[in-house]
Amino acid sequence: MFEIGNSLREARLRQALDFPEIEQGTKIRAKYLRALEDEQFELLPAQTYVKGFLRSYAEYLGLDGQLYVDEYNSRFVVGEEDAPTRPRRAAPPSRGVRVQSRVVLLTLLGIAAVTALVIVAWTRGEPQKNEPVGLHSSQSQTPVTPKRPAATVKLVRLLVTARRGPCWLQVHRGSATGPILFQGTLDWGQKQLFTGRRLWITLDRPENLATVLNGHTRRLPVGGVKTLIVTPRGIRPAV
Repeated sequence: MFEIGNSLREARLRQALDFPEIEQGTKIRAKYLRALEDEQFELLPAQTYVKGFLRSYAEYLGLDGQLYVDEYNSRFVVGEEDAPTRPRRAAPPSRGVRVQSRVVLLTLLGIAAVTALVIVAWTRGEPQKNEPVGLHSSQSQTPVTPKRPAATVKLVRLLVTARRGPCWLQVHRGSATGPILFQGTLDWGQKQLFTGRRLWITLDRPENLATVLNGHTRRLPVGGVKTLIVTPRGIRPAV
C-alpha cells in the first residue's frame, strides 16, 4: 500500500512540471490533476474517469499506471461495480436433442472408419518401386544438418549500495512504463540487487551509490536527478 496522491506529487516535483504543461500533454483538466494528488476522487465525474485519469497521469510522469489503478481499486472501489457478473447456466438439452446428437456422432464415426479402411486398402495394394541395383538406401537419404545451439541471452545483474549517503531511486524493468522493481530511498549501508534484460532507473544523488554491473564496478554521472538505461553492455543516460 502506498499514498497515491503524494507519490504523484513527488514525481511531478522531481521533474519540475507544472499543471498547465501536464494538462496540455494529458488533456486532463488541471483541477482534476490536483484532485488526484489530493486524493479527492469524489470531485471527478465517475470511477471510470478516476481510473482513466489516474493511469494517464501516472504514465505521463514515467510511472506504472496499472499499479496506481490497482491501488485505487483495492482502497476505494467497493459495491456492485466490482462484483463479477455470473454467467447464466444454459438449460440442459432435451432428451430428443441428445438422441439426435448421438445418432449424428455415430454416423460420423462410421464414415470415418470406412474412409480409413479404403485408404489402407489402396495404400497396401499399390506396387512398391524397386531401388536401382547398387544404390544403397543410406545414399538416398538427405544428410541431416546438426542444429546450432541457441545463443544465451545475457541478463543485467545490477547491485547498488548506498555508500556515501541516502539515495532515492525508482527502478523499472524493460522501459520507463515497465513493472516497478523498487521505489524508495536507500539509506546509508543498504543495498539492492536488480536483474532483467534491461533496466530503467531514475535516481537522485547518484554520487551516493556504489554500482556493480555483472561483476564490474561502474561509475554513475553525478549531480541532481538522473534517468539511466542499464543493459548488459553498460549504463547510459536516457535520451
